[in-house]
Amino acid sequence: MNQTEADMAAAKAAYDPRAVLMDQVVSAIKTCYDPEIPVDIWELGLIYRVDIDDSNNVQIDMTLTSPMCPVAGELPLQVQQAVESVEDVTTCKVELVWDPPWRQDMMSEVARIQLDMF
Repeated sequence: MNQTEADMAAAKAAYDPRAVLMDQVVSAIKTCYDPEIPVDIWELGLIYRVDIDDSNNVQIDMTLTSPMCPVAGELPLQVQQAVESVEDVTTCKVELVWDPPWRQDMMSEVARIQLDMF
């Protein structure tokens, strides 16, 4: 086996379709924004859980920055639609949860930099 064949074999062995799908789902989630904060909801730390079963059904637990958030009825649906637009996703169910309550320290470093909170 020459070096090119070895590289291709290693790449094929490293290819994980579930990891690829998870990356695509996260990319879809990152298209969703809290309208009051110019940072996507993934970086804000509003997504608590993403599970993908063997049939590519996605279940997401998410929260909002506040129970009084004006988009409480809209944002979960927006997330569902974004994730269901991913080619290999069968269905998506988004559950709005309040425990644990969201805190600013749940934001990623990227979000903190974007919001000048570092």
